[in-house]
Amino acid sequence: MKKLILIAIAFIGMQAIAQDAPKETPRNHDRSKKMMNLSAEEIATLQTKKMTLHLDLNKSQQAKIQKMNFENATKRKEMMANFKAKKESGELKKPTDEDRFKMKNAKLDHQIAMKAKMKDILNEEQFAKWEKGQMRMAMKGKQKKHDMKKRKYQKEQK
Repeated sequence: MKKLILIAIAFIGMQAIAQDAPKETPRNHDRSKKMMNLSAEEIATLQTKKMTLHLDLNKSQQAKIQKMNFENATKRKEMMANFKAKKESGELKKPTDEDRFKMKNAKLDHQIAMKAKMKDILNEEQFAKWEKGQMRMAMKGKQKKHDMKKRKYQKEQK
């Protein structure tokens, strides 16, 4: 009888210890700060090398994609600098519905142009693999956004 009671107490104790402590949300701030410190050319080089490994690009494809990645990285750096300047000066305001429409439209136009350029550069097999990777990244982004909304809701409930 004593053994059964000891076993029951041990199980109850393990149950209490096994409860997960609330985890802090993982932050990628360190990684993003390190990426922000890189120049546009360095970012483009890293992206091109990743794509070369993933898609098995030849030299001419690498050169074309390097140029395209450099243009995109330069544009992104410029946009981030403008955003940061507006934020520091206090001019940053919440975008109106019209502004959001314009930004989303510009983003989609850029994606369409990128897809057309990639279709010209890559062969059919590589393009299919690239599109699959783009879809995977989009799904990750949606999942991340969903998780952030869920965490925000949970914080509001506490």
